[in-house]
Amino acid sequence: MEQPIPIDEEYFFDGRAIVSETDLNGIITFANRKFCEISGYTVQELIGQPHNIIRHPDMPRAAFAQMWKTIQSGTLWHGLVKNLRKDGRYYWVDTEVTPTYDDNGNVKGYMAARKPAARKNIEETAALYKRMLLDEQ
Repeated sequence: MEQPIPIDEEYFFDGRAIVSETDLNGIITFANRKFCEISGYTVQELIGQPHNIIRHPDMPRAAFAQMWKTIQSGTLWHGLVKNLRKDGRYYWVDTEVTPTYDDNGNVKGYMAARKPAARKNIEETAALYKRMLLDEQ
């Protein structure tokens, strides 16, 4: 099977961050314009969908399990994620996910902010994720 072509993250990001918000179950409730542009989906296609609509198959389940454990504990999670665009191309992002709170201080969902990942970090993380995927088989 032919590998998808990476996108040029620096060009697509144009100095702007991808921002999205989800409910407690990871269902997208907000997607900024840059998220739509880079993912290739319209806002209508994203809202109401699970955030893993953009999950690349190279991403190990264990990476997301750790992310969920961290954010559900009320702590910010930071890591690199390989995402899959609607057209089959992919992009790497340096991601921070944090809980969001209602007026009573209860967690109501999660917000993610993403920027292009550094090439050096991508190479290191891709090798780690490859080993993690092998462990999951």
